[in-house]
Amino acid sequence: MHELALARSLISLVDDYAAENGNRRVCRIHVRLGQMSAMTRALYFCFRSASRGTSCETALLEIEEIPLTVTCRHCDAVKTPSGRYNFRCPDCGMPTPEVVTGREMQLASIELEAETAPMNFSNDDVVQGEHHVD
Repeated sequence: MHELALARSLISLVDDYAAENGNRRVCRIHVRLGQMSAMTRALYFCFRSASRGTSCETALLEIEEIPLTVTCRHCDAVKTPSGRYNFRCPDCGMPTPEVVTGREMQLASIELEAETAPMNFSNDDVVQGEHHVD
């Protein structure tokens, strides 16, 4: 199952990043997937089981699907074909073998849980029974 391997690889990459930043919990992962990968649903499906026991276990997975665009040399323009595997210009009908977008697989961003510093007070910071305003 290719999608499970992809999910595990993604989680390993993010888990390593979280470890490098103090083993903090991952809140959100933003991935850009090209439309041609056809893995958006499968990655969502595999993500929960693959992330168990990692810093990503409770993370929100956001997948931005990047549409397929191709270059039409005849029109000298970037176009969106009529179908995922239709590599002809939708305007002139000429072949458009040069893919511009739609094959991406990119980890775009990782959001880690904010570190909360413990609040420590010394006896000098607390004045009992008095309120001082400077």
